[in-house]
Amino acid sequence: MPMPLLTTLTRARKFAARAIRARQAEHDIRRVQDRLGAPADVKVVVYFADGPVNLYQMRQWYAPLKTLAERVPVAVLARSAGSAIAMVEESPLPVEHVRQVADLERFVAEHEVRIVLYVNQNAKNFQMMRYGRMWHVFINHGESDKMYMTTNQFKAYDYALIAGDAARARLTRALWDYDLDKRAIPIGRPQADHFAGQVPYPAGDRTVVLYAPTWEGDRPQAAYGSIASHGVALVRALLASPRYRVVYRPHPRSGVLDTAYAQANRQIIDALAAANRADPNAHHVHDTGAELGWQLAAADVAITDISAMVYDRLATGKPLLVTRPVSPAADVDESGYLGDAEWLEAADAAQLPARLDTLLTSTEARARLEKWVSHYFGDTTPGAATERFHAAIDLLLARWDEHAAQHVGDPA
Repeated sequence: MPMPLLTTLTRARKFAARAIRARQAEHDIRRVQDRLGAPADVKVVVYFADGPVNLYQMRQWYAPLKTLAERVPVAVLARSAGSAIAMVEESPLPVEHVRQVADLERFVAEHEVRIVLYVNQNAKNFQMMRYGRMWHVFINHGESDKMYMTTNQFKAYDYALIAGDAARARLTRALWDYDLDKRAIPIGRPQADHFAGQVPYPAGDRTVVLYAPTWEGDRPQAAYGSIASHGVALVRALLASPRYRVVYRPHPRSGVLDTAYAQANRQIIDALAAANRADPNAHHVHDTGAELGWQLAAADVAITDISAMVYDRLATGKPLLVTRPVSPAADVDESGYLGDAEWLEAADAAQLPARLDTLLTSTEARARLEKWVSHYFGDTTPGAATERFHAAIDLLLARWDEHAAQHVGDPA
């Protein structure tokens, strides 16, 4: 087949597939239309331009945002129909579907939005950020030492709500001419005040090990995922002993780019199922649930890759191991916690039980952990981070009022 004709047919098929998906999305949106819509007095919105695959970035903010909504009206703006439908079903906040830029313009014209919160760096964020008479605030979807946390894109936002001293130091090293004193507001980890979900297994004397790896990454510098390098061996080592219960929570994108990674993920899932069939009292868990919280709080020890999960767990102050990436190109910033972390090498994954025995009884490891918890999150007393989150929003609302008063009568 001639190349131009093949190209035309390929484009036609893609166009047809997009048209089918668009019609289905319109049908699904009509099904929940009566439940969509933000209140007229909404002052704070969370702008989410991604599809359902990245909803985990929103879900961890549901509980903190729910408490904020008790003080000031809050709503979510969803660009994707799939995300809007999912959040209508599961979010404690009102959801507005703004599929097109025209929908966004209508919403802005009808509401006096003062603060827009962003949980990621989607390119469509800029379609919202063109509005100048509101504060655009990056709240992120986690705290980590990944290179994502020092991108120059921080400068695009009026403010950023950061976790604590570690984030401030990280940004100081990475960004030129960035006014941290004004634009970076430390709040800790308010999600840690709202661990969600119920533990899905009975109490017992097994040591609960959470293994929460990230995905394989889309470039060598971000190849932090351990499922193929560490995961199969470490899970098999734990399943071989009745002393342990495994909670396996892989990143939802695991295996989307790498077939070998996807196969390793499937091997772990199958091994957990087989272990549960062999011993119904084991109650090993393959966790794909929307709620994140009980996993971090209930586990006696956590094993994570370099990702936000390291710091989600760190906020609990409980023991964890971090897998060492096998890719020599992986960008590992050891200037912070990772320079003092308890690392798990791929070669040692099969001997994990012995490593856990040492970790869980070491007073030295406990002291190092407490030092880093304070450095990253400040006061982790229950409720303290939520109070700082509320105070940050109160501060920005007050600053909005000040600027609005100064510019009364200015053309929009």
